[in-house]
Amino acid sequence: MTNMINVEVDDELKKSFIAYAMAVNVSRAIPDVRDGLKPVHRRILYSMHEMGLYNDKAYRKCARIVGDVLGKYHPHGDSAVYDALVRLAQDFTINFPLVDGHGNFGSVDGDPPAAMRYTEARMSKLAAEMLRDLDKETVDYYPTFDDTSMQPCVLPARFPNLLVNGSDGIAVGMATNIPPHNLAEVIGAVIAQIDNPEITIDELMEYVPAPDFPTGAILMGRAGVKRAYRTGRGSFVLRAKCEIEDYNSGNTVRSRIIVTEIPYQVNKARLIENIADLVKEKRIEGISDIREESDRDGMRIVIEIKKDANPQVVLNLLYKHTALQTSNGIIFLALRDGEPKVLNLKEIIDCYIRHQIDVIVRRTKFDLNKAEERAHIVSGLVLALANIDEVIAIIKGSKDKFVAIDKLMATFELSEKQANAIMEMRLQRLTSLEVDKLEEELTQLQATIADLRDILANETRVLEIIKTDLRTIMEKYPSERRTELSYDYGEIDIEDLIEREDVVITMTHSGYIKRQPVAEYKAQRRGGMGITAHKPKDEDFVERLFISSTHDEILFFSSFGKVYSIKAYEIPEAQRQARGRAIVNLLQIEQDEKITAVIPLTEGTEGYIAMATHKGLIKKTALEEFANIRKVGKIAIKITEGDELISVQFTTGEDELIIASKEGKCIRFSEKDVRPMGRDTQGVKAMSLNDDDYLVDMLIVKPDCEILTLTSNGYGKRSDVEDYRLQGRAGKGIKAGVFNEKTGYLVNLKIVSEQEDIMIITGNGTIIRMHVADITKIGRNTQGVRVMRVKDSEVATVAIAPREDDEEQSDAEIPETETPQETAEETNDNE
Repeated sequence: MTNMINVEVDDELKKSFIAYAMAVNVSRAIPDVRDGLKPVHRRILYSMHEMGLYNDKAYRKCARIVGDVLGKYHPHGDSAVYDALVRLAQDFTINFPLVDGHGNFGSVDGDPPAAMRYTEARMSKLAAEMLRDLDKETVDYYPTFDDTSMQPCVLPARFPNLLVNGSDGIAVGMATNIPPHNLAEVIGAVIAQIDNPEITIDELMEYVPAPDFPTGAILMGRAGVKRAYRTGRGSFVLRAKCEIEDYNSGNTVRSRIIVTEIPYQVNKARLIENIADLVKEKRIEGISDIREESDRDGMRIVIEIKKDANPQVVLNLLYKHTALQTSNGIIFLALRDGEPKVLNLKEIIDCYIRHQIDVIVRRTKFDLNKAEERAHIVSGLVLALANIDEVIAIIKGSKDKFVAIDKLMATFELSEKQANAIMEMRLQRLTSLEVDKLEEELTQLQATIADLRDILANETRVLEIIKTDLRTIMEKYPSERRTELSYDYGEIDIEDLIEREDVVITMTHSGYIKRQPVAEYKAQRRGGMGITAHKPKDEDFVERLFISSTHDEILFFSSFGKVYSIKAYEIPEAQRQARGRAIVNLLQIEQDEKITAVIPLTEGTEGYIAMATHKGLIKKTALEEFANIRKVGKIAIKITEGDELISVQFTTGEDELIIASKEGKCIRFSEKDVRPMGRDTQGVKAMSLNDDDYLVDMLIVKPDCEILTLTSNGYGKRSDVEDYRLQGRAGKGIKAGVFNEKTGYLVNLKIVSEQEDIMIITGNGTIIRMHVADITKIGRNTQGVRVMRVKDSEVATVAIAPREDDEEQSDAEIPETETPQETAEETNDNE
């Protein structure tokens, strides 16, 4: 009778695929973090263990082993089992083969192994360490596919096989790719983590610097490996070990490249074939011949170079276009508690240590039970021998064995096991020598029991046993590192190669930027003509100038309200009269976007970033909001139509701000009047402005400093900070000086001290550097003195620089004598 079940195809497919995916991920493709084996590898080793195929036994046909695995444990194709067995035997695939193969098991040239009916195998010596104490109930078992026998869930694995031999596999929706490592290095890391459970991953990397491959080669750089050790995912670049040597060819000296080691899992025959194809297609020129000279003593590929070719150039082309250099990924994916997990280096080692603790504890409990059972029997035999006459009399007077056992149990308070042992005791045990042996055995058993109980009660002893076992394996199986570690010069942080020095960074209105050493500018006296610092394009002018360290991070604030970041050394250095590099070539700004503010961000700075806009708005944002800024930028402030940034400053949260406008109005208020805001906000009103007025500068008040004002026509002065009284935010402010047609409008308001220089730059690119002390100090409400003569241009900006006392005067540096009229104007109090 047919039974039909109605199901939704969609639901059934989902359920079936999930079941299939879980079966593949857990039962086939992903290794267990504890023993580093997939189920097929574990079943092969367990089957060989059951067959007694240890290293001191004779080889057995691989077909016999594969058949045993298929029939008992692994109901899949025979080729899958044989391929897995072959991999365990290939010394060019894993560092320590777990199968000792006899016959053709393939080669690094990609030759396939012989059929399993021709090859033989047995377990290697180290494989015995994977199975040691398996019969002492050290691991759990589960039923085989047909429920006829049991198989282990995991092997004891007395060495960290997952890292030592690695593993790779493609599951459903995930993959694992764990490279092999050096046995001694991994054991050193395990012992270090046992000694210090709080050890960091960076400290573990002192023991395990990088993977170690059976084929050697050179690992280029460790950045990707370190990332994998820290996160579980990373990459590495392997390069063949090559040497360029000269040889005599007739009357000429020629060069050739000798390849002695190739990257892991690269097919040598296919590599040579690929090189030959590239030469034939003329994609690589300069090679005259390729020969394979490998033998049983080692690998040797000879690549002869033409006499007019550069062998290093040819070698670099081979690295680029062939498998002489490979890039591989690392994914530390393994089963932890039956679930696939991506683990870092410390987590892998921790899982292995916890597994070993469990194995040692279970083994100790097994040995303790056996010792207690034996001590129980021996104590009964010793008691019987001490009362042998009475024992004999009881046995002789008993009707049968069962009556004798009951009488012995009743008379001497023995257990049934002890009574049975006495009944089975041979007469030879009655000799005095045998009696002494039993008493000695009992004493030893009691000592063993006490020791085993102490181990179970003291985890420190368990850990010491693990460390002793690991050291024994490390000494018994020495392993020199095969893979050489080298620098990948592409990974070297260029910042480490850049000298720390102060530089002048200038930027024009059209967006051309450059850096120059501060020493390029010598101090001049007040009234000098200056020197050319920047040669802008036609109708362009220098808009910003500031001093920074080459290692400082430079923040660029744009007209769109975004902030960008690059290092100061990334700004190209150029000659004093050079134009510089367009900022669009350094930052990924949009077509109509313009940089409106630039500030250096010194490492370790904490506080806020205060921003003032053209229309009189101000806001401050915590500095951490500007961390990890990419070259594509982040939002810094919300800018309304027609507005733009005019100044950006660092604040501590306790500072006072002074804001100045083009008409010469300024206001001083506490930073606390401005609450912190997020990056994507507009801000609050800083000062009430007239319709035609706009903000030109913002500065932070500093103690023991003075206020410097500078006008568009080159007039300036110093005044005391106290002349600018503290007010509330959003007021109309007070005058910063007298500004008229002669002086021009206010350009900048700066905080200065007499121990500094100022650098003034005009719109046509002329710059002058002078001591602050050379500028007259007068009251706030004055027009100031002429500090720079401008010709056919206006002052664009001013920056503060460290004082430079090395003074070189030229005709252009001689100060001009002021007229009586100009001297009188210094103290003009008319508003």
